[in-house]
This record gives sequence, C-alpha cells and structure tokens, in this order.
Amino acid sequence: MKLIFLHGRPAVGKLTVARELARRTGWRLFHNHLAVNLALAISDFGTPGFVALREQVWWAGFRRALADRLPVLIFTFNPENTVPQRFIDELCAEVTAAGGEVTPVELTAPEPEIERRLGSDSRRRDGKLTDLALYRQVREAGAFDRPVLPASRLRLDTTVLTPTEAAAQIAALVRASR
Repeated sequence: MKLIFLHGRPAVGKLTVARELARRTGWRLFHNHLAVNLALAISDFGTPGFVALREQVWWAGFRRALADRLPVLIFTFNPENTVPQRFIDELCAEVTAAGGEVTPVELTAPEPEIERRLGSDSRRRDGKLTDLALYRQVREAGAFDRPVLPASRLRLDTTVLTPTEAAAQIAALVRASR
C-alpha cells in the first residue's frame, strides 16, 4: 500500500485537496477528522481518553487498509503535540514492513490566509478548529511543531494552486513512484 500522508497546519486545505485527489483517482480517503470527531464524542480534546481512542481508530483504519491490500490510501493529518512521536514512527515502520511506502506531502499557506480560512462554513460543518484566538495561542506555544514527520516528497502552497492542480501534482508523484 502507498500511504499518501497529506499534512499541514489547520486550514491549509488538506481535506479539500484530499477529496479532489480521491475523486480524480478513485483512491480511498481516510481523513483525520473521522477519528478526531469520534474521539471528541467521548472525550475532550487532548485528554488521555481522547488521545487513546483517536489512536485506536487510526490504527484500525491503517491495519484494515493494509490487510485489504489497498493500493493507495490518502490520509490527512495536522501535526500537533497531542500525537506521540511513537505513533508516527510506528506507522511508518508498519507500512514499510508490510511492503508499502509512506509518501509525505505537505500543504502550506501563508499565516494570514490560514487565519482568514479558519472561520469558513466548511470548517464549522466538519467540526474543525475555527477559533482564531485559540489557533494563535496553540501556534505560538509550538503545538504544531510536533510530532516530527518524515521529509515531504512534495510541498504545495494552496494559495498558488487550486485543489485540482494540487491533486494532479500529488497523483503524478504517486504514479511516477509505482
């Protein structure tokens, strides 16, 4: 399985690009908020119960995809410090040990654009972070600096590229490395 590890800060367009990539290619999409929203239904963000449940859901999804021999799985991820480094390291090791490959792709946007996008209706609908003051607080505290991810194979600025253009570049990268 090729795991497209699509990552970046909140509001850079990970889910938008991932949906377009899945639409264009037929590849499966396992977006982060499936696990986050489930865990939030039971526990508050960042609590031990939240962290444990979110990780259990992630592992269940990845292991099912590996067992089913999915050719490609798209995963969206926002690095933030409630995710243990161990999780990233073990995920990369497990995918590689199963004969797969992790392809990290980073989406970026300038901070003023991220802050503008935080209040979007789609973010509210999907239960994502929309509080500008909270975003600034956690950003300034360095919460998005951990865990450390493998080096990105591609880095795309979503203020320069449309979701369709970004998805096309990611698909080309994945297809070229098959």
